[in-house]
Amino acid sequence: MITGGAGFIGSHLLDLLISRGANVCVFDNLSNRSSENIKHWTENNAFKFMCCDLVSENNIVKAVEDCDVVFHLAANPEVRVGSTSPEIHYQQNVVATFNLLEAIRKAGNVKDFVFTSSSTVYGEPSKIPTPEDYAPLEPISTYSATKLACEALITAYAYTYGFKGVILRLANIVGPRSKHGVIYDFIQRLNKNPKELEILGDGTQTKSYLYITDCIEAMLLGLEKAQKRVEVFNLGSEDQINVKTIAQIVAEEMGLKNVKFKLTGGVDGGRGWKGDVKNMLLDVSRLKSLGWKPRLNSEEAVRQAAHDLVKEQKSN
Repeated sequence: MITGGAGFIGSHLLDLLISRGANVCVFDNLSNRSSENIKHWTENNAFKFMCCDLVSENNIVKAVEDCDVVFHLAANPEVRVGSTSPEIHYQQNVVATFNLLEAIRKAGNVKDFVFTSSSTVYGEPSKIPTPEDYAPLEPISTYSATKLACEALITAYAYTYGFKGVILRLANIVGPRSKHGVIYDFIQRLNKNPKELEILGDGTQTKSYLYITDCIEAMLLGLEKAQKRVEVFNLGSEDQINVKTIAQIVAEEMGLKNVKFKLTGGVDGGRGWKGDVKNMLLDVSRLKSLGWKPRLNSEEAVRQAAHDLVKEQKSN
């Protein structure tokens, strides 16, 4: 089962799983109007869809009772909403995860639970690149706090009720079908005004970006190679790119010239918003030791994703 399986990462995971011969149930509330991402599987016997919400508890036990592996991707991905509406992250991350874990406890048949957490659980670490065993974990946004809370719940349930937990701390994942994040936002803004682009912050925010196919391969390898009751893996590229360079790449991929970049200056020392981590680079040596390596670096991933999204926009 894939919760959030109609979304950006979930639908790409669905594609690969079915292509490998798995039977997959997608559990999604379609809040992001993402049914387009999965419509090509609707006539396939290996595919099942349930339009439900994890917050409501309805039908969750029924959804998991025939599943041996659960990929839990459903969440609200917009970090910025937490500064104005923290209850959204609490409900859609913490409550949703608790309800899912309770359904798994009652069903009693799930063997593996894979959770997409976030690099933001590290807060602003003093060690860059940041390894999985870095401490203390001090999240600076309600989004990252709820992701860390979910990790704790999953760990406790895995040890108490006997399934394997795989926690994946993701960098910024980019690629086709994405409907949020800096690349998508820049494209939308430049569509409205191709001469000027507002950039939140001071433009120096520097982070790791991973292309979607590299992400999906890492997710499945982490599940395959995990040995302990609970395993934690970082997923990201091995380098970084700053937000101003991303703006330049997006403008190039849209065929725009002489775009004026307007920096807002940001908050709290140049952040794009309250809770924005300015510098992020994960240590991915654990997954690399198991045989995985990203094919694209951060700049290549951003450029390919921008190309994909511009092409998608033209075809719609």
